[in-house]
Amino acid sequence: MPRLTSFYVIGHPLGHSMSPYIHKRLFSIRNFPAEYFAKDIAPQNLEKEFNDLLKASGGINVTIPYKQAVIPLLDGLCGRAELYRSVNTVKISSDGCYGYNTDADGFLSTLRDRDVPLKGRVALIGCGGVGRTFACEAALAGCTIVNAVRNQDIESAKQLKSYVESIVSDVDYSITTTDALAGDFDLLINATPVGMYPNCDKMPVNAGVVKSASAVFDAVYNPADTLLLKTAKANGVKALGGMPMLVWQAVAAQKIWNDAVFNPDDINQLIEDASADMCRRFSK
Repeated sequence: MPRLTSFYVIGHPLGHSMSPYIHKRLFSIRNFPAEYFAKDIAPQNLEKEFNDLLKASGGINVTIPYKQAVIPLLDGLCGRAELYRSVNTVKISSDGCYGYNTDADGFLSTLRDRDVPLKGRVALIGCGGVGRTFACEAALAGCTIVNAVRNQDIESAKQLKSYVESIVSDVDYSITTTDALAGDFDLLINATPVGMYPNCDKMPVNAGVVKSASAVFDAVYNPADTLLLKTAKANGVKALGGMPMLVWQAVAAQKIWNDAVFNPDDINQLIEDASADMCRRFSK
């Protein structure tokens, strides 16, 4: 029997990462001989353990807090990783090890799959790591961006705005607080952990704001149906959860590693199964 190729996700702490479940299923769909592990690496050990993995693995996923920290350990960045200065996928080949970012692929594929165009006025809640991806993609798509944050995050939002303006100089980008957010939006995006398990009874904005949106995307994937999404559905607003983005960004990583192509029906089934598996884990 041929030796299985090993792939990894690294982070700290990793907790209940869904990446092993998703990637193992993707390998199984293609009958690709590989295994996938979650490896929690303490910050003081990152350089040594990451370099060891580069010698022993077929590819690596990177999550919080190492999406920027691994950059000096790579031979270069490609595509969106270079644009965002953030890496979530590492390709290893005879030419070296290069960082990619598939978060945007996951986000855009999720919108496309649900027929939600990235256009018009976009309310972006939050200004953290994944918020940068959403802000940049919205700006590149020509959207008007209203970035709503907590009072204590205003300075961070200003930094994000400056970064986005360095990419799209004429972007229409304003900053407000979550309490003051108002108006009609084509898309409302939650890029904060508000509503995430175990604090499932919270929303990042009030119901009035949700009602004013044509569609809502919540990057939170646990629970699959957040209070924000429930409120959207109850008011006839199209609602998209975070699990599809997580799966589609994994699909994009497999494309980078092995030039893998998947049937959309298989991916939609995996999204359903991953959500069900997550519910089983966290209902205990």
